Amino acid sequence: MSRNILIVDDEEDVQAIAKLGLEMGAGWNVLTASSGQEALDVAANRQPDVILLDMMMPDMDGRATLQQLKANPATKTIPVILLTAKVQESDRESFTYLDVAAVFAKPFRPLKLAEQISEALGWG
Repeated sequence: MSRNILIVDDEEDVQAIAKLGLEMGAGWNVLTASSGQEALDVAANRQPDVILLDMMMPDMDGRATLQQLKANPATKTIPVILLTAKVQESDRESFTYLDVAAVFAKPFRPLKLAEQISEALGWG
């Protein structure tokens, strides 16, 4: 089954690597956004199956973007997976209070990404 995945990251190389891994590894359709605001627009209009959200972005960070996604009836049920370089225990603890499906550490393995997403969301 082809899935629609939205990758939100301000770094184009991270977008490109994740996109390549998901398209080649699973044949999924990948949408990208480079900012929180762009992510909100794309998510509302395109209704992806899951959103991979970078935590550290200029202007609107991942936490603020997540709050707005969850506040919008059109996007509140879309699962969100955080992509973050912040993997210290204190960071991980603060993520447990967020309404997210999973937290993936950067750097990630592009060819394992589809498998990790499927596992986190229980996709068979």
